[in-house]
Amino acid sequence: MLAASLIILAAAAPAAVKAHAFNIQDQVTLRRVVDFETSPDGTKVAYVLRTTDLEANKGRTDLWLVNVDGTGNRQLTTHPDSDTEPQWAPDSKAVYFLSSRSGSSQVHRLSLEGGEAEQVTRLPLDVNAYELSRDGAQLAVALDVFPDCTELDCTVKRNEELKKKKSTGQLYDSLFVRHWDTWADGHRSHLFVLPSSGGDKAVDVMKKMNADCPTKPFGGAEDFAWAPDGKSVVFVAKDVGREEAWSTDFDLFQTAADGKSAPKKLTTNKAADGSPVFSHDGKYLAYTAQARAGYESDKYSVIVREWPNGKDKNLSLEGKWDRSASSIAWSADGKSLGVVAEELGQAGLFLVDVATAQVRMLYLKGSVASAEPAGQGGAWLASIDSLKAPVDLWLLSDEGRTAKQLTQVNGDTLPQVKLGDYEQFSFTGAGGDKVFGYVVKPVDFDAKKKYPLAFLIHGGPQGSFGDHFHYRWNPQTYAGHGYVAVMIDFHGSTGYGQAFTDAIRLDWGGKPLEDLQKGLAAALEKYPFIDKNRMCALGASYGGWMINWIAGSWNDQFKCLVNHDGNLDEHFAYYDTEELWFPEWDHGGLPWEKPEGYLKHNPIDLVSRWKLPMLVVHGGRDYRVVETQGFATFNVLQRRNIPSKLLYFPDENHWVLKPQNSILWHDTVLGWLDQWTSPKK
Repeated sequence: MLAASLIILAAAAPAAVKAHAFNIQDQVTLRRVVDFETSPDGTKVAYVLRTTDLEANKGRTDLWLVNVDGTGNRQLTTHPDSDTEPQWAPDSKAVYFLSSRSGSSQVHRLSLEGGEAEQVTRLPLDVNAYELSRDGAQLAVALDVFPDCTELDCTVKRNEELKKKKSTGQLYDSLFVRHWDTWADGHRSHLFVLPSSGGDKAVDVMKKMNADCPTKPFGGAEDFAWAPDGKSVVFVAKDVGREEAWSTDFDLFQTAADGKSAPKKLTTNKAADGSPVFSHDGKYLAYTAQARAGYESDKYSVIVREWPNGKDKNLSLEGKWDRSASSIAWSADGKSLGVVAEELGQAGLFLVDVATAQVRMLYLKGSVASAEPAGQGGAWLASIDSLKAPVDLWLLSDEGRTAKQLTQVNGDTLPQVKLGDYEQFSFTGAGGDKVFGYVVKPVDFDAKKKYPLAFLIHGGPQGSFGDHFHYRWNPQTYAGHGYVAVMIDFHGSTGYGQAFTDAIRLDWGGKPLEDLQKGLAAALEKYPFIDKNRMCALGASYGGWMINWIAGSWNDQFKCLVNHDGNLDEHFAYYDTEELWFPEWDHGGLPWEKPEGYLKHNPIDLVSRWKLPMLVVHGGRDYRVVETQGFATFNVLQRRNIPSKLLYFPDENHWVLKPQNSILWHDTVLGWLDQWTSPKK
């Protein structure tokens, strides 16, 4: 919120409120900026603010508006149904958005000159994502349909027939059978085009493609873009037939807006291409591309193509830039691309010159989630957070030398919350490489005291525990509970160069474990306030696998373990997961042809050595690491008479998302740590 708003909030707040240590209630209820878009004239920003209703056990989102100079912050929508995905009309006088206020998810339009929001689309199916053409005349919308249906009414009718079926059996003849947290039912996400004036008539521009756009499970509007002339749409899809479950061949396609011609493939790369975005003058198409097929964590390079039929230019390769682009946006002058990428435990904004391919760091402090140009003066708008600050909007100007915070969405609550200080450290890890980690000190830290340790292990494994305010695995919840939190970015982590990321292949329990061991030793030496006799290790996904591996191969350091959604049998895990490309790459092939990659470091082979108390957490809708892996882990612990508990969420996927479930998760985990790290133990 604005400084002026903060004065009002401060005046309204009780003067005698005593600040308290950060806790899970704070983590769940803090407001979150989850999306934003700058107006075409560069003067205003529409953003989405998420708030949490604990009583209803869900979040809601509303649209807010702030000027790029930080003034005029105000709420635009107040409807109890969620409003998301703001997009500006070309004249900057109205905002389009998605809302379910009509009973289904449809596109709405709100004039900034006054009046109520008006519903634009009246389609018989939910709109899952959309994009407004540059001239504002057309909409591209994503709808879940049966790909063999030529009209929306066909899908609607078939949906009704499925609801009336008496039988429950589902018959499959190809993968995916289920993906992430959803069972396949024949629907595909297709793009449709209709006038921005609205209506219920839309043209399927992906006719009969047995593929999705946006890509599933996490794709959004960034997966498609209108061509500058408004006559076609460029989109991302994986159209590989029966190889879908083991291919990463996402390509760019171009399709006519009138739907009269079939989509044309623009890229022939067998690895993943994505994030198409056109330059403001319409002369170039920028996108991201990986080089190695079947490897989801390969580096995303920045590619620029002269539109429509020019050659590709790999800016990352020419600029010798060894970082992976997570998002791209054209600068206001069209001379460079703003690229968000991880860098040594942080995520920054970099400018890549289109002509020279030279890369310049614009901002690197905490974590930049996304960025857009703000006007013609070279300024950028970015959403930024850190280990001590939830996400807010910032204006980066003067070539990145000035960073101005535009919003303080938690300005009324954060002053009442105490957070732990943190710092980054480094040490010599496996192979003599420099490895980084973070330490977060307990709230009200006293250097003369000894504190128990929460040793947090990130998932991925190609991921990072960086300078980022996480809403599920947040070190501040441990710091607020009196723990030191230490996180190590072991070999395999992202943001340290592609070779460092690649190093985990065929070595899940080797170099990463060595880094964790050396990282813990370095932390104990550097930070004498850590009580080496009261330490617990926690991890999820790959981190959960690592907890099972630690239980059998490094069980002399910790008092307890916490395993969330981790595999016990990595060999069998191939056979019960959904995205097969991931284990095939990381473990070196198919398990019946090259079983050694799956058996080299398999926790199930070391269960005879297990002795540490373990809390096991698993979600029933986790189809990536299936629930039987968690049950099997708990079976071992119980049968070996090792102190253990199982926390099971039948309604959660690979993550715990529902607010009350998150509270239960943290209360259970912190209670487990307290049980085994009490000074009496």
